[in-house]
Amino acid sequence: MPLRMGRVGRPGLLGTVARTAVVAGTAQATSNAVNNRARRRAAEQQAYAEQQAPPPQPAYAPPPPPPPAPPAGGTDVVAELTKLSQLRDAGALSDAEFAAAKAKLLG
Repeated sequence: MPLRMGRVGRPGLLGTVARTAVVAGTAQATSNAVNNRARRRAAEQQAYAEQQAPPPQPAYAPPPPPPPAPPAGGTDVVAELTKLSQLRDAGALSDAEFAAAKAKLLG
């Protein structure tokens, strides 16, 4: 009598369910691996972009520096230079005297 080793041909219901479970599990594992890799690459790219970005600029411009204070003597330098220039033009001061007075005034 010949030995029967099992069913030959199409698998039964249990075999079909098992094969479907294996295929679905493999597909799910592959999908999870792809999604995890994509998330990891996106995080790496974002970190790299943050490292390469220039520092943020302030939203406002700093105030301009205050105008220079007048000299301690309270004299107006421009007015004094104008007066010296007029004295030189009138001939009351020589060029050397004008240069010395100007150097003294400008410090």
